[in-house]
Amino acid sequence: MLPGLLGSANVIVSQAPRSPTEDVQHDFQAAMAAEDRGDMELAQTLLYRLHKTHPGIFEVDESLGLLLASRGDLDGALTLLETGVREEPSSDVAHANLGAAYYQLHQNQSAIHEFERAVQINPKNASSQESLGRLWMDDREPDEAANSFLAAVRLKPEDSDLKLDCVAALLEAKRLNEARGILASFPDADRSARAQALLGEAYEKKGNFQAAARCFARAAELDPSEENAWQLGYEYLRHWTFEAAVTEFEAAAIKFPGSKRLRLGLGAALYGAVHYVRAIPVFADLLETEPDNALYAELLGMSCDAPLPARIPRCAALVRYAQTHPADAKAATYAASWVIKDEENAQNVDLARNLLQQALDSNPNLPEAQFQTGMIMQDAKDWKGSIPYLERAVRLKPDYAQAHYHLALAYWRTGHKQDGDAQMGLQKKFARQEQEDLDRRFRQLTTFVMDDQQQTGEATGSHAP
Repeated sequence: MLPGLLGSANVIVSQAPRSPTEDVQHDFQAAMAAEDRGDMELAQTLLYRLHKTHPGIFEVDESLGLLLASRGDLDGALTLLETGVREEPSSDVAHANLGAAYYQLHQNQSAIHEFERAVQINPKNASSQESLGRLWMDDREPDEAANSFLAAVRLKPEDSDLKLDCVAALLEAKRLNEARGILASFPDADRSARAQALLGEAYEKKGNFQAAARCFARAAELDPSEENAWQLGYEYLRHWTFEAAVTEFEAAAIKFPGSKRLRLGLGAALYGAVHYVRAIPVFADLLETEPDNALYAELLGMSCDAPLPARIPRCAALVRYAQTHPADAKAATYAASWVIKDEENAQNVDLARNLLQQALDSNPNLPEAQFQTGMIMQDAKDWKGSIPYLERAVRLKPDYAQAHYHLALAYWRTGHKQDGDAQMGLQKKFARQEQEDLDRRFRQLTTFVMDDQQQTGEATGSHAP
């Protein structure tokens, strides 16, 4: 709920309605008294009777709208609150209450419009300014949110939580100097976990990663919550300090076993630290908890496709996913690559062929699927048959060093020495990029984790409205 709004009718009604009859005043006061003592049924009955017998009284309509909202009848409340705004268009609180109703009905643009009108009428209403800030944050407009929060802070300078909400908006709006200015004057910042987390984000955005890590660590020390554990681990992860990230995520995953993002961070850190064998069961467990999660399948595929000392049985979860998700060409290709490592098992070779055909049917422009198909043919000594697939692979991905190498072998085996020499030259040229390819995979992995936690709404920021 937005702060200070859609609560009791007494939020906005402090006196009897403007009416010439004593009966109306008496019934209205009786309704307010019933509400004060918790008899909502009687209050609603009295207000409904007044609304029907004496239409057009703002205080009655507004009070009844607020009462209905408090009892969960938002549709009924909305009609009355809209009526109230028409009856008293100059009432800032009426606009704010209507905006809060729109928000609860997920009509954010209408809510923003009403709160903007409320602060135009009365810019000194701190609750309306704060609520507008939250709505702008919800609408992913941090610059607008920051302006509203700043206005609220000027009206309520003693409100520490409001100041930190303002800092979060300023950071998201990239207004770093203003954010740091508020944090610098924040009382007892060293003893506030949220202040430390926001200061860490400010250092991060300034490029001072070591200072950022110290602040996130201090936040986790002050408040060892799942959120702060995530922020500290993720700070290490996004700067490729993988071993430190593993340490933090391992401890946090034990403390918060129900947190999927902590396990996701642990898997990513293990992969980045080249602990592929340990990363595989983490991603496999995640995939088993969400069998349709394409991100988990891709991360498991990347791990199972890495150099492994032995065949890891948990990668079978990837095969099961690929077979039940025929449109996921990447997963099918990763699964085939893992299956084909046991090339002595003819049944596995047939399974790999089927998976690759499934991948090519779904996405014929996936170079890895073309390459793996060519590899199966070369394993079967079908050098000529592998050439079209490998040619397509290098056409789709010109710097594909392994594909150039195996295409060179195919050309040589089929008597095309000059073409083979040319492909081997390209292989040598692009082989130098193999480490860069690995680095790109690490960056890709970190991006996956960041995008996933943003989509699930778990990033640090201002409190939700």
